[in-house]
Amino acid sequence: MALHPAHPGAIIGHEAVLALLPRLTAQTLLFSGPEGVGRRTVARWYAWGLNRGFPPPSLGEHPDVLEVGLEEVAPLLEWCSSHPRERVKVAILDSAHLLTEAAANALLKLLEEPPSYARIVLIAPSRATLLPTLASRATEVAFAPVPEEALRALTQDPGLLRYAAGAPGRLLRALQDPEGYRARMARAQRVLKAPPLERLALLRELLAEEEGVHALHAVLKRPEHLLALERAREALEGYVSPELVLARLALDLET
Repeated sequence: MALHPAHPGAIIGHEAVLALLPRLTAQTLLFSGPEGVGRRTVARWYAWGLNRGFPPPSLGEHPDVLEVGLEEVAPLLEWCSSHPRERVKVAILDSAHLLTEAAANALLKLLEEPPSYARIVLIAPSRATLLPTLASRATEVAFAPVPEEALRALTQDPGLLRYAAGAPGRLLRALQDPEGYRARMARAQRVLKAPPLERLALLRELLAEEEGVHALHAVLKRPEHLLALERAREALEGYVSPELVLARLALDLET
Protein backbone atom coordinates (compact mmCIF):
# COMPACT_ATOMS: atom_id res chain seq x y z
CA MET A 1 0.00 0.00 0.00
CA ALA A 2 1.23 3.49 -0.83
CA LEU A 3 -1.10 6.27 0.24
CA HIS A 4 0.45 9.61 -0.65
CA PRO A 5 0.07 12.88 1.30
CA ALA A 6 -1.27 15.74 -0.79
CA HIS A 7 0.93 18.65 -1.81
CA PRO A 8 -1.33 21.69 -2.38
CA GLY A 9 -0.36 24.46 -4.77
CA ALA A 10 -1.65 27.82 -5.94
CA ILE A 11 -5.15 28.16 -7.42
CA ILE A 12 -5.74 30.14 -10.61
CA GLY A 13 -9.36 31.11 -11.24
CA HIS A 14 -12.45 29.19 -10.02
CA GLU A 15 -13.60 31.93 -7.66
CA ALA A 16 -17.22 30.73 -7.75
CA VAL A 17 -16.21 27.19 -6.86
CA LEU A 18 -14.06 28.40 -3.96
CA ALA A 19 -17.01 30.39 -2.64
CA LEU A 20 -19.34 27.38 -2.95
CA LEU A 21 -17.26 24.62 -1.39
CA PRO A 22 -17.27 25.84 2.24
CA ARG A 23 -21.08 25.80 2.15
CA LEU A 24 -21.46 22.22 0.92
CA THR A 25 -22.31 19.49 3.41
CA ALA A 26 -22.25 16.44 1.11
CA GLN A 27 -19.74 13.79 2.16
CA THR A 28 -18.92 12.72 -1.40
CA LEU A 29 -18.13 15.27 -4.10
CA LEU A 30 -17.37 14.81 -7.78
CA PHE A 31 -14.98 17.39 -9.20
CA SER A 32 -15.65 17.24 -12.95
CA GLY A 33 -14.07 19.16 -15.80
CA PRO A 34 -11.25 19.19 -18.35
CA GLU A 35 -7.77 17.94 -17.53
CA GLY A 36 -5.41 20.57 -16.15
CA VAL A 37 -7.97 23.18 -15.05
CA GLY A 38 -7.15 22.82 -11.34
CA ARG A 39 -9.50 20.19 -9.91
CA ARG A 40 -6.76 18.50 -7.86
CA THR A 41 -5.39 21.77 -6.51
CA VAL A 42 -8.85 22.90 -5.42
CA ALA A 43 -9.48 19.47 -3.86
CA ARG A 44 -6.39 19.97 -1.68
CA TRP A 45 -7.51 23.50 -0.79
CA TYR A 46 -10.94 22.13 0.20
CA ALA A 47 -9.41 19.36 2.30
CA TRP A 48 -7.18 21.79 4.16
CA GLY A 49 -10.03 24.23 4.63
CA LEU A 50 -12.19 21.58 6.27
CA ASN A 51 -9.46 21.03 8.83
CA ARG A 52 -7.99 24.50 9.30
CA GLY A 53 -10.83 26.81 8.25
CA PHE A 54 -11.55 28.71 5.02
CA PRO A 55 -9.54 30.13 3.44
CA PRO A 56 -6.89 27.71 4.68
CA PRO A 57 -3.50 29.00 5.81
CA SER A 58 -0.26 28.18 4.01
CA LEU A 59 -0.46 24.60 2.83
CA GLY A 60 1.76 21.56 3.15
CA GLU A 61 1.42 17.93 4.17
CA HIS A 62 -1.49 17.03 6.43
CA PRO A 63 -2.10 13.69 8.18
CA ASP A 64 -5.83 13.77 7.45
CA VAL A 65 -5.51 14.53 3.71
CA LEU A 66 -4.62 11.73 1.30
CA GLU A 67 -4.50 11.39 -2.45
CA VAL A 68 -5.49 7.87 -3.39
CA GLY A 69 -4.46 5.93 -6.48
CA LEU A 70 -6.75 3.60 -8.40
CA GLU A 71 -5.10 0.54 -6.86
CA GLU A 72 -5.53 1.85 -3.30
CA VAL A 73 -9.30 1.69 -2.82
CA ALA A 74 -9.22 -1.29 -0.43
CA PRO A 75 -6.59 0.30 1.89
CA LEU A 76 -8.66 3.48 1.82
CA LEU A 77 -11.48 1.70 3.66
CA GLU A 78 -9.11 0.88 6.51
CA TRP A 79 -7.70 4.41 6.55
CA CYS A 80 -11.20 5.88 6.89
CA SER A 81 -12.02 3.58 9.80
CA SER A 82 -9.79 5.56 12.20
CA HIS A 83 -10.65 9.01 13.51
CA PRO A 84 -8.89 12.13 12.19
CA ARG A 85 -6.15 13.84 14.12
CA GLU A 86 -7.87 17.18 13.59
CA ARG A 87 -11.42 17.60 12.23
CA VAL A 88 -12.07 15.73 8.98
CA LYS A 89 -10.40 12.96 6.99
CA VAL A 90 -10.44 13.76 3.28
CA ALA A 91 -9.54 11.27 0.54
CA ILE A 92 -8.97 12.58 -2.99
CA LEU A 93 -9.45 9.88 -5.62
CA ASP A 94 -8.04 10.89 -9.00
CA SER A 95 -9.21 9.40 -12.31
CA ALA A 96 -12.25 7.86 -10.65
CA HIS A 97 -13.71 7.15 -14.09
CA LEU A 98 -10.98 4.54 -14.61
CA LEU A 99 -11.92 2.42 -11.61
CA THR A 100 -12.65 -1.20 -12.38
CA GLU A 101 -16.08 -2.48 -11.46
CA ALA A 102 -14.57 -4.47 -8.58
CA ALA A 103 -12.76 -1.41 -7.20
CA ALA A 104 -15.88 0.73 -7.64
CA ASN A 105 -17.94 -1.82 -5.72
CA ALA A 106 -15.42 -1.74 -2.88
CA LEU A 107 -15.54 2.06 -2.83
CA LEU A 108 -19.33 1.98 -2.93
CA LYS A 109 -19.40 0.43 0.54
CA LEU A 110 -17.66 3.52 1.88
CA LEU A 111 -19.82 5.97 -0.08
CA GLU A 112 -23.03 4.33 1.14
CA GLU A 113 -22.15 4.64 4.83
CA PRO A 114 -19.20 7.02 5.25
CA PRO A 115 -18.05 7.86 8.78
CA SER A 116 -19.31 11.25 9.92
CA TYR A 117 -15.75 12.59 9.91
CA ALA A 118 -14.93 11.46 6.35
CA ARG A 119 -15.15 13.27 3.02
CA ILE A 120 -14.42 11.75 -0.39
CA VAL A 121 -13.54 13.81 -3.47
CA LEU A 122 -13.77 11.96 -6.79
CA ILE A 123 -12.03 13.52 -9.79
CA ALA A 124 -13.29 12.62 -13.27
CA PRO A 125 -14.02 14.32 -16.62
CA SER A 126 -17.80 14.24 -16.10
CA ARG A 127 -20.59 12.49 -14.23
CA ALA A 128 -21.34 10.45 -17.36
CA THR A 129 -17.86 8.89 -17.27
CA LEU A 130 -18.37 7.45 -13.77
CA LEU A 131 -20.07 4.15 -13.05
CA PRO A 132 -23.71 5.00 -12.24
CA THR A 133 -23.45 3.53 -8.73
CA LEU A 134 -20.75 6.06 -7.86
CA ALA A 135 -22.23 9.00 -9.76
CA SER A 136 -25.56 8.66 -7.96
CA ARG A 137 -23.89 9.12 -4.58
CA ALA A 138 -21.79 12.17 -5.39
CA THR A 139 -22.62 15.87 -5.50
CA GLU A 140 -21.06 17.31 -8.64
CA VAL A 141 -18.89 20.43 -8.62
CA ALA A 142 -18.20 21.38 -12.24
CA PHE A 143 -14.96 23.11 -13.26
CA ALA A 144 -14.84 25.17 -16.45
CA PRO A 145 -11.72 26.27 -18.33
CA VAL A 146 -10.06 29.28 -16.70
CA PRO A 147 -10.57 32.54 -18.65
CA GLU A 148 -7.56 33.59 -20.70
CA GLU A 149 -7.31 36.90 -18.81
CA ALA A 150 -6.42 34.99 -15.63
CA LEU A 151 -3.74 33.00 -17.46
CA ARG A 152 -2.15 36.17 -18.82
CA ALA A 153 -0.63 36.66 -15.36
CA LEU A 154 1.60 33.70 -16.27
CA THR A 155 2.38 34.51 -19.90
CA GLN A 156 1.47 36.89 -22.71
CA ASP A 157 2.52 34.42 -25.42
CA PRO A 158 -0.53 33.83 -27.67
CA GLY A 159 0.74 30.43 -28.77
CA LEU A 160 1.10 29.23 -25.17
CA LEU A 161 -2.33 30.59 -24.27
CA ARG A 162 -3.93 28.80 -27.20
CA TYR A 163 -2.14 25.60 -26.22
CA ALA A 164 -3.28 25.93 -22.60
CA ALA A 165 -6.94 26.30 -23.67
CA GLY A 166 -7.96 27.46 -20.21
CA ALA A 167 -5.95 24.84 -18.29
CA PRO A 168 -3.44 26.41 -15.85
CA GLY A 169 -1.82 23.04 -15.20
CA ARG A 170 -1.02 22.53 -18.87
CA LEU A 171 0.36 26.07 -19.15
CA LEU A 172 2.55 25.66 -16.06
CA ARG A 173 3.98 22.39 -17.35
CA ALA A 174 4.84 24.06 -20.66
CA LEU A 175 6.52 26.96 -18.86
CA GLN A 176 8.50 24.55 -16.70
CA ASP A 177 9.57 22.47 -19.70
CA PRO A 178 9.90 24.91 -22.63
CA GLU A 179 12.04 22.54 -24.69
CA GLY A 180 9.45 19.76 -24.41
CA TYR A 181 6.69 22.22 -25.32
CA ARG A 182 8.55 23.50 -28.38
CA ALA A 183 9.34 19.97 -29.56
CA ARG A 184 5.70 18.94 -29.16
CA MET A 185 4.47 21.98 -31.05
CA ALA A 186 6.99 21.40 -33.83
CA ARG A 187 5.67 17.86 -34.31
CA ALA A 188 2.10 19.16 -34.36
CA GLN A 189 2.94 21.82 -36.95
CA ARG A 190 4.58 19.21 -39.21
CA VAL A 191 1.40 17.15 -39.33
CA LEU A 192 -0.32 19.30 -41.95
CA LYS A 193 2.72 19.45 -44.24
CA ALA A 194 4.01 15.89 -43.88
CA PRO A 195 3.47 13.15 -46.48
CA PRO A 196 0.88 10.48 -45.49
CA LEU A 197 3.18 7.96 -43.79
CA GLU A 198 5.02 10.61 -41.79
CA ARG A 199 1.71 12.25 -40.86
CA LEU A 200 0.46 8.92 -39.53
CA ALA A 201 3.63 8.45 -37.45
CA LEU A 202 3.35 11.98 -36.05
CA LEU A 203 -0.30 11.48 -35.14
CA ARG A 204 0.52 8.19 -33.44
CA GLU A 205 3.08 9.99 -31.28
CA LEU A 206 0.96 13.05 -30.54
CA LEU A 207 -2.27 11.27 -29.67
CA ALA A 208 -0.44 8.93 -27.29
CA GLU A 209 -0.40 11.71 -24.66
CA GLU A 210 -2.87 14.36 -23.58
CA GLU A 211 -0.33 17.15 -24.09
CA GLY A 212 0.20 16.05 -27.69
CA VAL A 213 -3.52 16.21 -28.38
CA HIS A 214 -3.64 19.80 -27.18
CA ALA A 215 -0.56 20.74 -29.21
CA LEU A 216 -2.33 19.46 -32.31
CA HIS A 217 -5.51 21.29 -31.33
CA ALA A 218 -3.52 24.51 -30.95
CA VAL A 219 -2.13 24.40 -34.50
CA LEU A 220 -5.29 23.34 -36.32
CA LYS A 221 -7.19 26.32 -37.72
CA ARG A 222 -9.79 24.92 -40.11
CA PRO A 223 -13.11 23.92 -38.45
CA GLU A 224 -13.22 20.64 -40.36
CA HIS A 225 -9.78 19.71 -39.02
CA LEU A 226 -10.78 20.50 -35.45
CA LEU A 227 -13.95 18.45 -35.90
CA ALA A 228 -11.91 15.54 -37.25
CA LEU A 229 -9.64 15.66 -34.19
CA GLU A 230 -12.64 15.68 -31.85
CA ARG A 231 -14.16 12.70 -33.66
CA ALA A 232 -10.85 10.86 -33.33
CA ARG A 233 -10.67 11.51 -29.60
CA GLU A 234 -14.22 10.27 -29.10
CA ALA A 235 -13.47 7.14 -31.11
CA LEU A 236 -10.36 6.42 -29.06
CA GLU A 237 -12.30 6.89 -25.82
CA GLY A 238 -14.86 4.45 -27.23
CA TYR A 239 -12.11 1.83 -27.69
CA VAL A 240 -12.23 1.88 -31.48
CA SER A 241 -9.03 0.42 -32.99
CA PRO A 242 -6.35 3.13 -32.56
CA GLU A 243 -4.75 2.36 -35.91
CA LEU A 244 -8.06 2.74 -37.72
CA VAL A 245 -8.73 6.02 -35.91
CA LEU A 246 -5.28 7.39 -36.73
CA ALA A 247 -5.50 6.35 -40.37
CA ARG A 248 -8.85 8.10 -40.74
CA LEU A 249 -7.56 11.23 -39.01
CA ALA A 250 -4.47 11.29 -41.22
CA LEU A 251 -6.77 11.32 -44.27
CA ASP A 252 -9.07 13.96 -42.76
CA LEU A 253 -6.10 16.28 -42.17
CA GLU A 254 -5.07 16.34 -45.82
CA THR A 255 -4.64 20.01 -46.78
